[in-house]
Parts: sequence; C-alpha cells; structure tokens
Amino acid sequence: MKIRDRIKEFRRIPASQLSPNPKNWRTHSDRQKDVLKGILGEIGYADALLVREKEDGSLELIDGHLRAETTPDQEVPVLILDLNDEEADKLLAVFDPIASLAGQNTELLTSLTDSIQTDNIAIRSLLDEMLTGTEPVDVNDFNNQPVKDLPIPEVYQIIVKCEDEPQQQDLFESLTTQGYDCLIMNL
Repeated sequence: MKIRDRIKEFRRIPASQLSPNPKNWRTHSDRQKDVLKGILGEIGYADALLVREKEDGSLELIDGHLRAETTPDQEVPVLILDLNDEEADKLLAVFDPIASLAGQNTELLTSLTDSIQTDNIAIRSLLDEMLTGTEPVDVNDFNNQPVKDLPIPEVYQIIVKCEDEPQQQDLFESLTTQGYDCLIMNL
C-alpha cells in the first residue's frame, strides 16, 4: 500500500495566528493544562501543531489547540497539511484517540517513570497515575467531610506581588523553566 505524505510545509508561526477548529471536540481540564505548562517549562516544544490552510489563507488547527492557547505570544512549530474539509474532520476525530488505543508494558513503564526527575507536581502526579491507573484525589471529593478529617499536606509557599499581568507571566515562565511548581493567581 502506498501511503500519501500530506505534509505540505513546516513553519514557525505565532500561535495567536492559528484559528481554533470550531469542530474541536476535546476539552482541557485544569490538570491537563498544569501538566502541559510543566512539560513546556521543563522541556519546551518537542512536537509540531497540525493545521490546514483554508481557502482564505488562514491556518486552522487540527491538533494542538491547548498548546496554541497556552503560548499565544510564542512562535510555535507547525506542520501545514494538505487536507480537505472531510479529511480534516476525520483526522480531528481520531488523531488523539488512536494514541489511547496503545497498550502498555508495565515493567518498561515503571523503569521509565522511575528514571524521570521532576519537581513539577503535575508531571509527577501524572507519572504516578500512569503506574497505578488511579487518578489523583480531587479536593471536591471532600466537600462533605469535617475539616479535621481532611488530609492536609505540608506545603511551603511564597507570594510575589507583580506590577501587572505581563510581569506575572514573565516571572511564572522563568520560575517554571527553573523547575518550580507555580500557580498564577490574582487576589
């Protein structure tokens, strides 16, 4: 069977110039956003976003919506695909689910995850979940428990006042890149 190469071009494009696909059926939890921010902070971009060029010349996302949303002011690696509407819809529907069909070799996964060093809580939580098959505890599960029964981990925090949102974002990115687990908050 001959396989067609549908990649027309590779470019680096500001993420803000990519149009979200109106048919994108994927949603992104805060946890997924935190893990993505952590891995982008520790490693950076290591995969291209998939887009197609529409008749008006605009670029519409097929895969990579959360990455584009997370780094709107950054130039991101993009593969421009030669797909019509029907083909783009098909790829949008099955691209992520194909990866979820893979099985796992638990011994290799354990060895791999044990070898990974990270101080990012979201990444470590995901790695631990991959081994146990259980999701982390959601604090909303404790809404009806007396406060004395809630597990309260010891956490050391610091709050830094920023002059404005751009300074807050710059500081967040700098600290995340250094391996600190950070949250952006507005009080």
